[in-house]
Amino acid sequence: MAVNKRGLAKGRGLDALLGSIQKEKLKIEEQAHDQGQLKVIDVNLLQRGIYQPRRTIREEELVDLSASIQKHGVMQPIVIRPVNDEQHPYEIIAGERRWRAAKIAGLTEIPAIVRNLNDQVAIALALIENIQRQDLNPIDQALALQRFHDEFGLSHQEIADTVGKARTTISNLLRLLTLQEFVKDLMQEGVLDMGHARAILTLKAKDQEKIAQIVVDKSLSVRQTEQLVREFNNPKEAQQNKSISADIEQLTQKLTNRFNANVKIDHNKHGKGKLVIHYHSLDELDGILNICLAEE
Repeated sequence: MAVNKRGLAKGRGLDALLGSIQKEKLKIEEQAHDQGQLKVIDVNLLQRGIYQPRRTIREEELVDLSASIQKHGVMQPIVIRPVNDEQHPYEIIAGERRWRAAKIAGLTEIPAIVRNLNDQVAIALALIENIQRQDLNPIDQALALQRFHDEFGLSHQEIADTVGKARTTISNLLRLLTLQEFVKDLMQEGVLDMGHARAILTLKAKDQEKIAQIVVDKSLSVRQTEQLVREFNNPKEAQQNKSISADIEQLTQKLTNRFNANVKIDHNKHGKGKLVIHYHSLDELDGILNICLAEE
């Protein structure tokens, strides 16, 4: 099902497309609340939407959803459109998981909203519906956003306007697609999150898998990952900082013992910082001052 990119640029335009999307969303919401406008469709007459952005749907999620459907039924109708296919004459625009879970639950029919949509609006609605779901992992979100660019030639700002997200969010998500496949797979599995990925993105391609594996093996937090990447990118500085840290730690302990008080030293790489001596009473302060002044 090819989409004519020029059709958007010359004919419909972004504003026209956005208007059509909004119009269809309102009609779908209206039909969803009107039982008389819903249709009950044989589950075997449906086919997966070709623009479904999810690359994988976890089996355990479908099992949980099917259990809910067995108990309560399909609470929200799926959205479909007629297509030229004798065996499967309807394409799913929104609701593939509900359809698959309904089949697992043993249902033979499912409530649906049928809309006659052209390719552009169908694609846009399918992508938007999935992108706005909170449980869609960042890589699948990024792939869906990339489809907007590939199919419609939209800029980051235009994609942001279409899906209702900030432009910076769109740009950050799309950058994830430059990660190595190994790292993207870890994100899809939920092992790494956006924070880990942003840190790993600063590495050369050949180093990303190595660092990602360390992060997973050691269950590093985002902050720890950022530190690991900094040290990997600047090994000399990292070694110097470790040396400074060891010296500062030794000096801190020495002063703590000397003043019999808690001492903290904040030291930066430029040789600047501050020395803080904690006391809990005026008597303690007097003792500290006596030690300092006695050594003049």
